[in-house]
Amino acid sequence: MSSAASVPNSREPRPAVEVFDSREFLATLTEAPGVYRMLDAERKVLYVGKAKNLRKRVSSYFQKTGHSPRIALMLQQVADMEVTATRSEAEALILENTLIKKLAPKYNILFRDDKSYPYIGLSGGDFPRLFFHRGPFEKKSQYFGPFPNGLAVRESIQLIQKSFLLRTCEEAVFAHRSRPCLMHQIKRCKAPCVGLISKQDYAADVRLAELFLRGRHSEVIEGLTSQMGEAAVALRFEEAATLRDQIKALQAVLHRQYVSSTRDADVDIIAAVVERGSLCVNLAMVRGGLHLGDRAYFPQAAPEAEAAEGLAAFIAQHYAEQPAPARVILSSYPIEDLPEAVHAGAPRNEMERAWVEMAMTNARLAVQARRQAKIRISGRLVALQEALDLPEPPRRIECFDISHTMGEGTVASCVVCVDGAMKKADYRRFNIEGIQPGDDYAAMRQALTRRYERVAAGETVAPDLVLIDGGKGQHRVAREVFAELGLDHLASIGVAKGEDRKPGLETLFVHKRSVPLQLGMDHPGFHLIQEIRDEAHRFAIVGHRARRAKARGQSKLEDVAGVGPARRKKLLAQFGGLDGVKAATIEDLCRVDGISRRLAEEIHKSLR
Repeated sequence: MSSAASVPNSREPRPAVEVFDSREFLATLTEAPGVYRMLDAERKVLYVGKAKNLRKRVSSYFQKTGHSPRIALMLQQVADMEVTATRSEAEALILENTLIKKLAPKYNILFRDDKSYPYIGLSGGDFPRLFFHRGPFEKKSQYFGPFPNGLAVRESIQLIQKSFLLRTCEEAVFAHRSRPCLMHQIKRCKAPCVGLISKQDYAADVRLAELFLRGRHSEVIEGLTSQMGEAAVALRFEEAATLRDQIKALQAVLHRQYVSSTRDADVDIIAAVVERGSLCVNLAMVRGGLHLGDRAYFPQAAPEAEAAEGLAAFIAQHYAEQPAPARVILSSYPIEDLPEAVHAGAPRNEMERAWVEMAMTNARLAVQARRQAKIRISGRLVALQEALDLPEPPRRIECFDISHTMGEGTVASCVVCVDGAMKKADYRRFNIEGIQPGDDYAAMRQALTRRYERVAAGETVAPDLVLIDGGKGQHRVAREVFAELGLDHLASIGVAKGEDRKPGLETLFVHKRSVPLQLGMDHPGFHLIQEIRDEAHRFAIVGHRARRAKARGQSKLEDVAGVGPARRKKLLAQFGGLDGVKAATIEDLCRVDGISRRLAEEIHKSLR
């Protein structure tokens, strides 16, 4: 983030007063671009906004009427304001976005932070690889997108594989193939790994794929049609048939794009609706003239906002992280304070109006689906409350599981479910040390103690219900830990596997109940317990496997004299992991930069 040329507030912060003197404040306010913060009597931030002209923008709150109910309610609570001037509106936009995410003001409409949109990538080198990508870009690769979701990327990759037969394998696999893989056998790759296609011919396929990804579809199809005709004239009928199939596949996809542009346009369509008090913003993406799909966004908090306010908030936050396309079409226009880099407007023709209407329909459907999901989740929580005789539905549920292999690499997992949905940000793993290998009771005791010491100290929130993946013994250990920590009031359940470990036959050991509980397989609360327990099991296994692999892999390479961190990293990268290094011959190892023959022989010997 570029640093804003922050100018100290135009005056020292003054004590909060009951009535904010806007006239006095505006008289001292600069006309520079910047960010303003509205504070209540306790100096909590109510709202953060940006402006091209601070005096003009802030004065509009106090000198105009007809504000929305949300803004009118906010202005009644304003006791003070602070401003930070910046060098440009762009810097103000960045600072506003940062402060909104950091402070989460009550009256700002904050959407979920989706920095990581998926892209299609093409690597560099003689035989570029086609791949799915999220995250920062690398200079050696090309990226096409963004796409609204992972499904759109995977569908496009499958199409390009089928049409242009580009490889998708990892570099380490590509470098060590001795025969074509399954992808070649099912006609999804031309096997450049074993020389079945020349560098020049593969580059031609890559060029066609690039043109298609950039939206130049007619140019690609015309080129393939010309090649098909040339092959037929030259009596290369098999090649002509392959080209014909390519053309058919591409045209079939283009025909499916019933909402498409006659031009190779890059457009975002953003529609906002308010249904039954819920604000939803739907973003649809058109890239290269093709409608790639859309995604619905809901604000994290739920202030009473109008559709236009939701649009403005979404645009400011979304395009602070993502590059804006050539044009943005909005369901409501004009919108105040649009970022300079966003070229937005109302739909211009029938096709664009159809795009907006479809985006609004999808937004309404998303609101309806979300509401139905909330009803279903609420029903599951209430059913669980009734089955366990809890005073209230358990809003926060934490579940623990232990995973190891014959006592090796023991890991405990803690997964968290809040309001019926898994909250991955709160997941935790605990590497278990200092116990007898295979002692699940001791492992559970250590994990629970480490987790709930912080709860007892008031450092983190307590759950409404604790699930222990285990039988009566593990649950007894949990109750002992809670008693030792002064948390005996916590509700808990031991979830014991049923006969033959069949799902649906689990037995529940409920605290303060002498008789185990078995709920029906169709019980909504029981379904929720199963889902949370299965997620804890998965999370524990993933952590255990990673710890075991690290212990087994690194120790063997680290024991080889002369193999330090840099060489170890090169070896693992070159061969795609420890298994690849083990399978490599001495000659293969010698080809790695920095590995002499003597060292290669030592590595080969140590890994046998």
